[in-house]
Amino acid sequence: MKRDKRKDRFFILLSGTIAGCLFAALLSLCVGAVWLSPAELLSGADTMAGRIFRYARLPRTAACLLAGAGLAVSGAVIQGVLANRLASPGIIGVNAGAGLGVTVCCALGAVSGWAVAGSAFLGALVAVLAVALAAQRTGASRSAVILGGVAVNSFLTAVSEGITTLFPEVSMLIVDFRSGGFSGVSGSRLVPAAVLILLALLLVWTLSHELDLLSLGEEMAQGLGLSVRKVRTLFLALAALLAGASVSFAGLLGFVGLIIPNLVRRLTGGESRKLLPVCAFGGAAFVTLCDCAARVLFAPYEIPTGIVMSVIGAPFFIFLLFSGRTRD
Repeated sequence: MKRDKRKDRFFILLSGTIAGCLFAALLSLCVGAVWLSPAELLSGADTMAGRIFRYARLPRTAACLLAGAGLAVSGAVIQGVLANRLASPGIIGVNAGAGLGVTVCCALGAVSGWAVAGSAFLGALVAVLAVALAAQRTGASRSAVILGGVAVNSFLTAVSEGITTLFPEVSMLIVDFRSGGFSGVSGSRLVPAAVLILLALLLVWTLSHELDLLSLGEEMAQGLGLSVRKVRTLFLALAALLAGASVSFAGLLGFVGLIIPNLVRRLTGGESRKLLPVCAFGGAAFVTLCDCAARVLFAPYEIPTGIVMSVIGAPFFIFLLFSGRTRD
């Protein structure tokens, strides 16, 4: 009976997040400087509404959904590997590493395509491996891991700022990238990143059992036959791929990988096979709704989506910081 109730609860929660994701996607297709009705979305491609839908709303909505899913699952993986509920791509420097990769790529003349997505992934990978290695070597406490991540974040951000100072044209290219948003999403950036995100999501979900074993602790995981170092490195690489690919077209969005995994974990528990899909759909819905709010709150002006997320995420981070569940 208990198992049936848990399955029913998970099914209801997953169905609810999928429904919320679909609602957010429909809302995103409709709202903006020009409001479109659902009927107008189905109009021909030669109409003004059809062109807005095809060339503006559809790529933007797809970008919101992909970035939300990628960042939320990346946060869930990082929290599981580091055994720290305060860890997330935006806090421990993963997003900053991806941003540095994109900045370097733009400085070298590549502003779209696989080069940007690959550079973002490499930058994110370097950042997450640096934090994980420092935590492992020093036996750092949870608070120390966060402080170390903040230091890595600050250092990588400073390097990015230095590059934009030396190359002013790069600063103009990534001005929207710094605050995070989807107003300038292009297909040339979205398609390569989308392929990487979808592949990484599939791999992470396939390896959900190994993630559960890893979260039990190194000694117990090894006792159960898990190659801890290889699996930990693989998961950190997948988390970096998800965050880096998302940042490559969405910019430096923060708090998605912190808010969604913590909320979902309280509802589903820590079992990764349940946690990860709900995080993916929940993150997709959350980012899409934040982007809708960014478009309409101060219409006809549009604010960056990252600002809306920061207003929501900062108080949530403070709540987690003082919550008894995150203490050492």
